Amino acid sequence: MRSILPILSLSAVLAPVQALYFYIDGTSPKCFFEELPKDTLVVGHYTAEEYDNDKQMWSKHDGLNIFISVDEVFDNDHRVVSQKGSSAGRFTFSAADSGDHKICFTPSSTSGGSGWLSALHPMGGIKLTLDLAIGETSAIESTDKGKINDIVQKVKDLNGRLQDIRREQVFQREREAEFRDQSETTNARVVRWTMVQLVVLGITCAWQLSHLRSFFIKQKLT
Repeated sequence: MRSILPILSLSAVLAPVQALYFYIDGTSPKCFFEELPKDTLVVGHYTAEEYDNDKQMWSKHDGLNIFISVDEVFDNDHRVVSQKGSSAGRFTFSAADSGDHKICFTPSSTSGGSGWLSALHPMGGIKLTLDLAIGETSAIESTDKGKINDIVQKVKDLNGRLQDIRREQVFQREREAEFRDQSETTNARVVRWTMVQLVVLGITCAWQLSHLRSFFIKQKLT
């Protein structure tokens, strides 16, 4: 048995950011239709609660799951979303073309509680709260904006660190070039000083040889 919201399109009663809740009978799917323009982004947040007869209240638990499906009615019910989630989560899709989209929610529970059977509760065993954001301007909600702002801040911090690293690399290259110039200058001075020493040593040797030659000639003559 398939359950559909009473001949109602959400866009007829809700603003671009759509929030509502409804009840689901046991494991019967609850569906509604939404006419969307082409390339429209849809982001949905949902929370499912099961009725607890003992506590006489709606509550969430880990054994409650929701299967979400989105079909393109205009394209022979082509399925664009098939997602199984926990009792709370989100889903998103983009309309590939203009037309009606059927959005369905099918619950499943492992609680084994009596509240799971709709016959024991006049409104059904599951209460599902749905918040839809339709369109690019409304798709990014405050929490998503906060996450994006955090990412942007992290990117800015990374860019700042990269700039610091680049400046450090430039500084190191400048110091390396300065050190290389000093080394080359020092090596050139050492080579010149060595050449001067060799010249002086050569002149000294020549002078000593000339002096010794004159000395020996004088000794021979005497």
